Amino acid sequence: MKSYAFILHLLCVDLHAVLALPKWCPHPCFCSKGTIDCSSRSLTAETLPAGFPVNALELRLNDNKLTSVPSGLFDRLGKLRAVSLDGNPWSCDCEILYLRAWLMKQENRTLYKTVACNSPDSLKGRLVMYLAEDEVQSTCQYGYCNVALVSQVILFVLIAVQAALLLLVILFLRRFEKISSEAKSMEREALHGESSNVLYAQIKERASRR
Repeated sequence: MKSYAFILHLLCVDLHAVLALPKWCPHPCFCSKGTIDCSSRSLTAETLPAGFPVNALELRLNDNKLTSVPSGLFDRLGKLRAVSLDGNPWSCDCEILYLRAWLMKQENRTLYKTVACNSPDSLKGRLVMYLAEDEVQSTCQYGYCNVALVSQVILFVLIAVQAALLLLVILFLRRFEKISSEAKSMEREALHGESSNVLYAQIKERASRR
């Protein structure tokens, strides 16, 4: 009798979880009887819904374009029994650490034997839940090196552009100074020529009076 009572209790708990599901359903998923179906919707890590009903029993994320899931995504889903994750191109770098840790906590790991790395090449085909932490961290360091290298290249380009602009400004100022100097010289010559003409006219006028 105790076993029947225990089974009845479990059924009541499951029924309560289903009935307690909120009416909202994250876009573009389909929700029905405790199942949140987000499969085959071309979801990426950026377009994946930020949250799911807390009393969901099953979550289907299979056959999408997920390379990772946000840290803490499954932590609030206390009633969750299973998550379908196969059929996604998982990238086993720094961003996979949360999913790896979550998979390692699951009692029924047979559900996740098809969740494998799609990249990098060194880890392609490896099951995410069996990755060693140092293997993942090595890809993280490589990624950080790439980011640092790209940052240095961008910084170098910006410095080069600033140097080129500064050189153009200097050349422009020198050209402007040269043009100004030539203009002043021409003005002085013009004034000198005008003065000479006036002086010549005065001398000529005096000579004619004599």
